[in-house]
Amino acid sequence: MVMPTVVSDRFASLDYTEFTNNHVFLKSCNNGFFEHNHHGHHDHHDGGKIDSAKQLIGEALRERVENIDSESCEPGEEDTFFVADLGEVYRQHLRWKRNLPRVKPFYAVKCNPDPKLLELLAALGTGFDCASKAEIEQVLGLGVDPSRIIYAQPCKTNSYVRYVASQGVRQMTFDNADELRKIARLFPGAELFLRILTDDSSSLCRLSLKFGASLDSTDSLLALARELGLNVVGVSFHVGSGASDPGAFLKAVQDAHVVFQQAASHGFCLKTLDVGGGFCSDASFEEMAGVLGAALDEYFPARSGINLIAEPGRYFASSAFTLACNIIARRTIEDVSAASYMVYVNDGLYGNFSSIMFDHQHPVAKVLRSGARTLYNTPAAEATDSVDGIEYSIWGPTCDGIDRITESIRFSVLLDVGDWLYFEDMGAYTKCSATTFNGFTNDHEVIYVCSEPGAKALLGLP
Repeated sequence: MVMPTVVSDRFASLDYTEFTNNHVFLKSCNNGFFEHNHHGHHDHHDGGKIDSAKQLIGEALRERVENIDSESCEPGEEDTFFVADLGEVYRQHLRWKRNLPRVKPFYAVKCNPDPKLLELLAALGTGFDCASKAEIEQVLGLGVDPSRIIYAQPCKTNSYVRYVASQGVRQMTFDNADELRKIARLFPGAELFLRILTDDSSSLCRLSLKFGASLDSTDSLLALARELGLNVVGVSFHVGSGASDPGAFLKAVQDAHVVFQQAASHGFCLKTLDVGGGFCSDASFEEMAGVLGAALDEYFPARSGINLIAEPGRYFASSAFTLACNIIARRTIEDVSAASYMVYVNDGLYGNFSSIMFDHQHPVAKVLRSGARTLYNTPAAEATDSVDGIEYSIWGPTCDGIDRITESIRFSVLLDVGDWLYFEDMGAYTKCSATTFNGFTNDHEVIYVCSEPGAKALLGLP
């Protein structure tokens, strides 16, 4: 299916502080975006903004599923689809600026390369962390200046290094001597960040087994860089994707400070510290940011003149995307006490629920539509702990027995073929790692809504 988008001109960054009021809309559709007519009500409180965003998402979901009859629709019409609220991305940007005002985010494109998400982040003035030629091409295609891209891949393909040299993308990472010699041969004018090893044992996805130079090797690597005539401009680290221990940031900043001193002894004048990713969009962010901010103020204070950047991915993308799935089959499991059901939906572990395997996520199903009732954001949509609830297991559509989304969940409503489920917080490491196994599509429609007028202004929407 073709993803609906809005064709927009290239943007200059705008001052996001000018656009902070939310508003309520009535249902309509414009260039792939669902809108609501303005009612004149402004809510300056986060609770009100969230309620209004939920209303906007709910209207888009309802409009889509109510027009589908699984008994007569064309093949593919009942496919899985996303609703993406770009206003949530905008709020996350403001939240970042409140909590880490000295640190410029470079969005990790690998997390979710959705074109409208990237377009908004580009308009907000963020940088971009790219790991491949395709990601760099996509970002440059938005009109982003090459100086706002870091090629944060310590093990780069030769032809990709030549490509970024031709495009003026100078910032890149390294963590070993062989990579330094490769860069010296292919792009000696690059601006290099030495990526150091960190303790990422508390993260969802550990990266230290693959990347990062130990402190035992950093001095010799800096000496080799000097010998090769290369330009080392900074240090980077990554405490692991989905980190849960704020102390990991403190130790990593301390280690980075040591490497800055080592670099000075070799004649390098480092100018940037890249604190990587690991930031979640949940309530843990404020605690993480507090520890990181305090460490940066102690070891890299503002008076030092060191530039600070980070590589958040899921922080921006996760909570902005809601996924809707259609129940395509049901199997009744008879029991002496009560019947339970296996329900099969049209998405699974080989599709947008790849995050279960690759990102250690646990998506929670909610009921979007049961029979003729749309239940989004109501108590009936939620799972219940009551033994009176009807028990379900939820399975994907492929022929593989591991394709199970949920082992056991109870709802107060009876689900049947043609009903819909929805899953929130589905923007990170979902569609980007979906496959076409068994011939199922990995190109699912995205319906965009925008619950923040600031974001609408940046995107040129009415």
